[in-house]
Amino acid sequence: MNHDNKGLDTDVVFATSQEEKKGPHPVNTEALKRLTNIEGQIRGIERMVENEKYCVDILTQISAARAALNRVGMLILKRHIKNCVSDAIKKGGSDGNEIIDELMHVLSKEEI
Repeated sequence: MNHDNKGLDTDVVFATSQEEKKGPHPVNTEALKRLTNIEGQIRGIERMVENEKYCVDILTQISAARAALNRVGMLILKRHIKNCVSDAIKKGGSDGNEIIDELMHVLSKEEI
């Protein structure tokens, strides 16, 4: 797995109620930690397949990895809604509708 963080805002400026902070967004820090764990799970599944382990055991581990990845997706989704979507709606105009349409397009591709 490449840890160059492409596609993730890892050096963003985010504000709290008291001050402005610079550095990795806490959601990204948590997501990256979880993704590292998932990477280990996937390597474990790969070894199970190579060693011809019992199919149900492999499927159980695949299900666990899928659930872990879904939890990372929910972290990112929550951040997106709380920040990007909320900000676009507050600004008004077509930005709010566009960002909602974009999100709905992405979510319609997911297995919900």
